[in-house]
Amino acid sequence: MHKITFEDFYYIMSYDITKNHACIEIEFMIDNCKDYQNSWLGKMLDKETKKESYWYGLVEDGSQAYDYDSFEEFANAKIFCDKSIREIWSSVSLLSIDASDVGERLQFYLKPM
Repeated sequence: MHKITFEDFYYIMSYDITKNHACIEIEFMIDNCKDYQNSWLGKMLDKETKKESYWYGLVEDGSQAYDYDSFEEFANAKIFCDKSIREIWSSVSLLSIDASDVGERLQFYLKPM
């Protein structure tokens, strides 16, 4: 489990997926919360609109899946017991980024472009 700053998280989510035909997938957990132990969030290109879409998949059965058009909406959505991910960031632990080790993949996103 890894902790990163919200600033680094923002930097990762700012990566231009349109130029690189990529997507970002982060597996995470909320510390001391049994409901969110294997949750997902990310950013992908909407096939219909060709615009970036930010998303959450919080529980396995898909009942808590959310999509947003901007990072601000995504980061400020009150979906964690009436709090946003921005508000609870200190309790977020990353498990993987793009199905890779967090430390290794962070270097890709945080290197100067």
